[in-house]
Amino acid sequence: MDIQTKLIGLYCAVCDHYDNTLVVYAQRQSNNFCPKYTDSECIATAIWGIYNQKFEVKACYEFIRDYYGGWFPDLPSYQAYNSRICFLADAIKELASLFVCDAGLDPDHSDFVLDSLPIVVAKASRSGRAKTATEMCNKGYCASKDMWYYGAKLHTLAQRNHKSLPTPANMTVSKASEHDLPVAKHELLDGVSDIRIFADTAFADEEWQKQMFEKHNVEIITPIKRKPGQKKLPYWDALFSTAVSSVKQVIESFNNWIIDKTKIQNASKVRSSAGLTAFIFARVACAIFFGFNS
Repeated sequence: MDIQTKLIGLYCAVCDHYDNTLVVYAQRQSNNFCPKYTDSECIATAIWGIYNQKFEVKACYEFIRDYYGGWFPDLPSYQAYNSRICFLADAIKELASLFVCDAGLDPDHSDFVLDSLPIVVAKASRSGRAKTATEMCNKGYCASKDMWYYGAKLHTLAQRNHKSLPTPANMTVSKASEHDLPVAKHELLDGVSDIRIFADTAFADEEWQKQMFEKHNVEIITPIKRKPGQKKLPYWDALFSTAVSSVKQVIESFNNWIIDKTKIQNASKVRSSAGLTAFIFARVACAIFFGFNS
């Protein structure tokens, strides 16, 4: 597929979802706000910029202006474009959710994986002073990277595939300090049934695992935790834990892939909750649409 066809496909997909769903989520400045540069054009160009490695809004805007000015003749000023993306943050979030639904799960596969990745608004040296997007962010610790940071976390439940990246089934965002377990209980796994999930020890809650299995036929498999004072696991427990971690590694590969394609982990230029919402979910939409739907 050539590059122009990809842009046309993206724009048509955005227009279709906008007319059917996204228009409800698009904030309006007034009843008479009917700009020539449409919401669909704004959303599509934001995603297209990310696909073309233009990760900052200004770089995206200049890329569209310089190379696609004839396609979007009513492109407004940079300030108006930037503000418009923030106004459309909820619509972009819903579009990402729709693209995840469109990705398509295999009904014959019941194995899923679960993990989160940090969205860094401020790194360790500034994490204690940062005040950006307080509705979505706070200071937290990422054990896998041994890093304190100020920001949020993107949680993903994805279906395992044979020799390929897992297909995302559900994605949600929490504050950095929020533990993964309550996010899974109340948001990520709400409504799921008849599947098997491989996850890390953060999800090792025996009572909850028992309830999920008995009520929803959801088997949650985690590595075995060492007991207090236990220096190492018995041989067979260690072997089981290694096997579970090996299965779960595919979701880490997915996280690394979306970081590589969209630089979703670096949100240091974000200045508001709406901006962070647009930042995260425009990248999710970009990765899922071009990685799974096109």
